[in-house]
Amino acid sequence: MRDRRWLFITLALIVGWVSACAPPVVQPTAREEQRPAGFPDAYYQRAAERGEPIFRVDAKRSLVVIEVLRGGPIAQAGHDHVVVSHDVQGIAAPKDARADLYVKLDRLVVDEPDLRSAAGFDTQISEAAISATRANMLGRVLHAEEHPFALVTVAGIDANRYLDVAITLNGVTRNMRIAADVEMSADDLNVTGRLAFDQSDFAINPLSLLGGALQVQDRVNLRFSIRARRAEL
Repeated sequence: MRDRRWLFITLALIVGWVSACAPPVVQPTAREEQRPAGFPDAYYQRAAERGEPIFRVDAKRSLVVIEVLRGGPIAQAGHDHVVVSHDVQGIAAPKDARADLYVKLDRLVVDEPDLRSAAGFDTQISEAAISATRANMLGRVLHAEEHPFALVTVAGIDANRYLDVAITLNGVTRNMRIAADVEMSADDLNVTGRLAFDQSDFAINPLSLLGGALQVQDRVNLRFSIRARRAEL
């Protein structure tokens, strides 16, 4: 009994320490025009000059949602999390089956109540815990100061609507094939889909406490809805 009490006291101290050490969340202000180094604007400019339709992502109507799950023998002591981007940027040239997208990591939002509810996550999380989670995510997990963007390049689509995609995160690039629904009109391009991947594929070490008794699962689930409008370059 004494050992069990000591375990929970230790856990409480660790969780409290992590929360207390996290800096406060700075809410994003008006979006600044920042792009990754080497973004291929020239490619899309040439495509536009050839008369090909070019589409620019509408960030206000686009959404990327990642569900991060707890694990370990005492998983019930932790929380599942929802990480979301409302600020996907990028350009697409559908005739070439090409698109380049990016997300500024320091604009990611953690645990919006509506999205937590939609995911079926019913544990209650304090603002301090959300701040700690976000600080750890941007620092120890994603190293956002060194690698400030998540990058996605679409290099093709087959007859079954599978996208050939290269994803760069934490300075590591992985190639994937992703099933997607694609709808296109003269003025709109909409792409939706979902995928699952292991954080360790991108040299990310999921957080773990008490020798793995409480941990973040390696596997994460991602869904996306990207909406783009016809643009003049």
